[in-house]
Amino acid sequence: MSSPIPSLPTPHSVRLAGSPAVRRDGRWWLISGPGSVLAADPVFTGELDRFATALAAADQAVADLLDEQHESPASPPRGQR
Repeated sequence: MSSPIPSLPTPHSVRLAGSPAVRRDGRWWLISGPGSVLAADPVFTGELDRFATALAAADQAVADLLDEQHESPASPPRGQR
């Protein structure tokens, strides 16, 4: 009997910043060419959770800044009135 191996990221899985870490159905997996391994160490998975949260917050902050730039009127070039 073989154990289930997660497929590549789908809408139910998310790869962490191009790393081999993939969160699928609430669990972290380390994916490589030959296969995958469930990350079960709570300290390690906690760090992955914290990193994923920080990365999502940074992505949101950048998106917010870009939205603000697009919404604000362009200011005149420096030295011109």
